[in-house]
Amino acid sequence: MSREIIQTDHAPQAIGPYSQAVKVDNTVYLSGQIPLIPESMELVTGDINAQIRRVFDNLSAVCEAAGGSLNDIAKLNIFLTDLSHFPTVNEIMSEYFAEPYPARAAIGVASLPKGAEVEMDAVMVLNGQV
Repeated sequence: MSREIIQTDHAPQAIGPYSQAVKVDNTVYLSGQIPLIPESMELVTGDINAQIRRVFDNLSAVCEAAGGSLNDIAKLNIFLTDLSHFPTVNEIMSEYFAEPYPARAAIGVASLPKGAEVEMDAVMVLNGQV
């Protein structure tokens, strides 16, 4: 079993004692991403659309650093402080992912780090890279 820590400057640095992602053999466990701008580590300004897009961009950057893409994600977890944004997540997700879509959960939570309204984490499987 091989274990590799994934890190990229194209996604926000960890704001606690964790890694952006950990690759074990051909499976990559991506830590939760909130809508932080990597360069400033500040929350993106704007409505929920901007926050959701920033989170997908951050996840994408970590996927790429691990040698994959969003389309290699097998399981996506979405955490929302307001589940009324669920249709917006669906709409934007369809712009970032191609079918077949990953397995997914959407969970309503009371709060998220730094006052974010959305956070996502994922499990990615890289084909043919054992």
